[in-house]
Amino acid sequence: MAAPPHAPPQVPPDVFPEVRAGLGRDDGAVIRRSWNEPERFGEIFDAYFAEIHRYVARRLDTDAADDIASETFHAAFRRRTSFEVSRDSARPWLYGIASNLVAKHRRAEARKFRALGRLGDDGVADGHEDRVAAQVSAERVRGRLARAIGDLSADHRDVLLLVVLAGLGYDEVAQALDIPYGTVCSRFSRARRKVREALGGVDPMLVQEGPRNG
Repeated sequence: MAAPPHAPPQVPPDVFPEVRAGLGRDDGAVIRRSWNEPERFGEIFDAYFAEIHRYVARRLDTDAADDIASETFHAAFRRRTSFEVSRDSARPWLYGIASNLVAKHRRAEARKFRALGRLGDDGVADGHEDRVAAQVSAERVRGRLARAIGDLSADHRDVLLLVVLAGLGYDEVAQALDIPYGTVCSRFSRARRKVREALGGVDPMLVQEGPRNG
């Protein structure tokens, strides 16, 4: 049965294992306790730092990820009293802060995707750009995929990569970017359509074949 038009792609659990890092936690309770016991915020850092760092490295590079991931948690700590402690997970909140920081590097990000695209579908690339392409789609469309992502507007690219690389659901992306759920749906749909058209009709969300859980 085909998935509903606004359902995010089901990513196999072995593709993004870091997505499960915070499951079962009550981040709201931890952050609330950190208001009076600042050292408790270290639990949030331990649970999510590697995930946020990996995400930023995929979008930019490792050096930028070192700085941005650190700045993300410094900002989160400073703003911890503004976090809605009724929420179980801090993931969308942290990704939102990281996305705002990545926004300062928009041009560099687009250049990297386009540079990978210029290698061609059969080109060889080292580093995070190659890993991004391999995770988002099949190896055989790597070059065209990278070009297509680089050509997306910043807003559309944010939504697409938060869903595909970070594994966030649409409601979590809405929280992260502080935009309506419907806007997430429409931006993701448009981004996916533009990338699919650039790939000659190949669906960029097919990260692997076979049965999926969930």
